[in-house]
Amino acid sequence: MTEKIQQCLRDKAWARWTVLVLVASMMFFAYMFVDILSPLASLLNDTLGWDQGVFGTYAAGEYLLNVFGFLILAGIILDKMGVRFTGLLSASLMVIGAAIKYIGISDWFDANNISWLNSWWTTMPGSAKMAMFGFMIFGCGCEMAGTTVSKILAKWFKGKEMALAMGLEMAIARVGVFAAMWLSPMISQHFAVNGQNSVVAPLLFAALLLVIGLINFFVFTIMDVRFDQQLVAMGEAPSTKDPEDEFHVSDLKQIFSSKMFWIIALLCVLYYSAIFPFQRFATNYLEETLNISNAEAAGLFKWFPILAMVLTPFLGAFIDYKGKGASMMLGVSFSLVPASMWPSVPKIIDEKVLGSAYCLIFWVQNVGLCLVPLLIGKLRVATNGYLVPMIVFASFGVLAFILAFMLKIEDKKKGYGLELPNKK
Repeated sequence: MTEKIQQCLRDKAWARWTVLVLVASMMFFAYMFVDILSPLASLLNDTLGWDQGVFGTYAAGEYLLNVFGFLILAGIILDKMGVRFTGLLSASLMVIGAAIKYIGISDWFDANNISWLNSWWTTMPGSAKMAMFGFMIFGCGCEMAGTTVSKILAKWFKGKEMALAMGLEMAIARVGVFAAMWLSPMISQHFAVNGQNSVVAPLLFAALLLVIGLINFFVFTIMDVRFDQQLVAMGEAPSTKDPEDEFHVSDLKQIFSSKMFWIIALLCVLYYSAIFPFQRFATNYLEETLNISNAEAAGLFKWFPILAMVLTPFLGAFIDYKGKGASMMLGVSFSLVPASMWPSVPKIIDEKVLGSAYCLIFWVQNVGLCLVPLLIGKLRVATNGYLVPMIVFASFGVLAFILAFMLKIEDKKKGYGLELPNKK
């Protein structure tokens, strides 16, 4: 009987890895939806009149509401309401945003010629404005989901294989980019009408997968309720929260005053600004520079996330058992930095405000991810080439490398334990 009380779902490998699969699959579908239109940039121009400037503005829409404060609010909601409520809310927002975006590029929307959408901001087609609005709603849910999943894994893998779990979650999510680049042109071509490939079919497919992601999170909430009950029974969590342990907005000051937090946040925004905006333009970049078709370009780029998918979990496992998390952030690959960055946050921030810390990092990241596509789109139009945009992307990587040195020095000075293994 005593042994049963001392065991909880987190101690059972099948349970914690099932949780990983449930929440990671939701992020896989989310990442897939993010880039489902990226291989179709040329087709969007031909069918809906979206030039590179319009496409860049639309892409920036994913991060717009997050930049203007939603992510900070999301962090407060996460720490105040918990992972179950916040996860269901974020998954629902993704589905709603996807539905609006689908309507925006649908034949029905185009046929009805919504006049009030075309009467303002005339440089943006009505379809792009509607799709951008849906992408904004989706983006709120997607970024909120990302921070929620990070807190879920920190909770379920505490003292276990946390870096491996976070690395696997990121790897699974990034397969969504591969899937989008691979499947989008195929679905588009398969559902062609009168010789014209479809932009609607791939988007609808990805939107339906988001509904499956929402169902998966419902299953997770059932497991998480049971887990919390076990923690109370084992005495690891109080049956009622002590007011001192509850989240208060004033607790955010411990995040804002942390030098290490800001180094990680800036490292994150520079690193991801060099990666994710590039993915939006990568297919078109390959089309122009290699003079190949849209399908061939998407076929080449789809392999980009695969090496990261393979390496990230192994690097996470290395950190769990051997440590060296701060040293890993000196990495120059798509795998080294995130494999060490996300598991390091719980080591420098109190669990009570961990959700807010993740959301603030995502907020800083979203500022970059919102502005960079806009910048790249404008540079594309101004220079009519990719040389200057590529120099911009490369400079982000150099600056991130410098910040990684600063982080390693600060960890050694303050003793946060980023170099220590996670597994106890």
